[in-house]
Amino acid sequence: MTALVDTNPIFDSLAARVQTVQPRDDREVTNAMTGAPLGRVPHCTADDVVAAAARARQAQKSWARRPIAERAAVLLRMHDLVLKRQDEVLDIIQSENGKARGHAFEEVIDVALTTRYYAHTAEEYLKPQRRQGVQLVLTEVWEYHHPKGLVGVIAPWNYPLTLGISDALPAIVAGNAVLIKPDERTPFSTLWAVRLLEEAGMPPGLVQIVTGPGSELGTPIIEQSDFLMFTGSTRVGRLVAAQAGERLIDCSMELGGKNALLVLDDADVEKAAQGATRACFSNSGQLCISIERIYVPKMLWESFVPAFVTATESMVLSAGLDYKADMGSLINETQLNTVIHHVDDAVAKGATVLTGGKPRPDVGPYFYEPTIMTGVKEGMAAFADETFGPVVSLYPVDSEEEAIAKANDSAFGLNFSVWTSDPQRGRRVAAQLQAGTVNVNEGYAAAWASVDAPMGGMKDSGLGRRHGEHGILKYTESQTIAIERVLPVGAPRWLRADRYAKVMTGGLRALKRLPGVK
Repeated sequence: MTALVDTNPIFDSLAARVQTVQPRDDREVTNAMTGAPLGRVPHCTADDVVAAAARARQAQKSWARRPIAERAAVLLRMHDLVLKRQDEVLDIIQSENGKARGHAFEEVIDVALTTRYYAHTAEEYLKPQRRQGVQLVLTEVWEYHHPKGLVGVIAPWNYPLTLGISDALPAIVAGNAVLIKPDERTPFSTLWAVRLLEEAGMPPGLVQIVTGPGSELGTPIIEQSDFLMFTGSTRVGRLVAAQAGERLIDCSMELGGKNALLVLDDADVEKAAQGATRACFSNSGQLCISIERIYVPKMLWESFVPAFVTATESMVLSAGLDYKADMGSLINETQLNTVIHHVDDAVAKGATVLTGGKPRPDVGPYFYEPTIMTGVKEGMAAFADETFGPVVSLYPVDSEEEAIAKANDSAFGLNFSVWTSDPQRGRRVAAQLQAGTVNVNEGYAAAWASVDAPMGGMKDSGLGRRHGEHGILKYTESQTIAIERVLPVGAPRWLRADRYAKVMTGGLRALKRLPGVK
């Protein structure tokens, strides 16, 4: 497709899926590529959250009793539907978010990978597990996993399909109901995904969506949930974590980043330069795991910098609903102004723009050129704060050790990148970086898409993990059942306490030397 999607019956039908307690004023959703109205969704209230939670909990009772294989089958059917109907949601993602179609397709890939993975692994992760008992043969111990009940998901705008539904998928197959609040700027991708889940066989009502501002709905969602999954800024994450803590419910969060890329002195310069453009400018830089800092050895500075500038200047900006664009739009005027401020502030304080540095209203109202700067220093907004836009700063370094130290000198630790011709060296350097994921010879996608491995942040970049075993077990309550046979755990009535202590001491010493005993 090449024409933009503006007001369209599909958005009206999706918005109609949001149930409200009584008629409310709708909120307008804007087309990020044109600035024109895209559609309207209900402005939900705290009462709507309470009602949605009650509906979800009612549906969850029977859903949790279904065999895991039946629940997993829904995810497999969802996998096929997403791939078959991808053009529908690609148009929706681009229209409400503004990103290039290739970057929107990454969201389709993510949902397909996540549904397939948890459909194939859920039964293994969730089945009762035999554990070692304290008295070996005499103590039989089992670990069970029960669904939490109602999982709240508060999702951001930058990946409206991925972050709107992918975190809910393992929660669903684990037997939970889910209450989702997509960002008020990008609700339609999530609404579309829930409609597809129901087409795939998920019971209507199991996943509820409320639409509106997080400032109004965030607290009611936390109050109604048994677990909370939040993706957003570190500032808001602290508030959410405090509220979850007050209720003694667990939470998992992916928060901000100021991610670093290290070019080692043995790197292939052309490959690193091409990789850096994708690492920095995917989704117009509006990606928690994108790169905003690059450290380059002085010996490669004169070759890497021109190659990176050339690769960046060759990027195509477009507002078309096709695969021609290398980069799309920012989400709205607020985000555009943040990017403008970070660049203008840096330049005013002595930084140099090597390429980019300007808005592109000729392409669309919120477009900004991919921008490379040098000389960014402490005291500039772009130095330590997350820009969340297509802006990266370059820094020369004298050694690998200096690059590692400067990369780690940040309050954030979400996703880093290392480029080298020696994968073993890359792995060694990566292990010294204080980030939840590190990609070697890739920017972000290798770690993110490897859904069997945990994904999350260190330091101020979050807590908990998505993906892998943790990504589904966090939505469950662990229960231990211990069955004792013949002898109790403790001194029998016929054995004096002092003799029991001596026997146990000898037994513990013997068990330490026994192979296979944990």
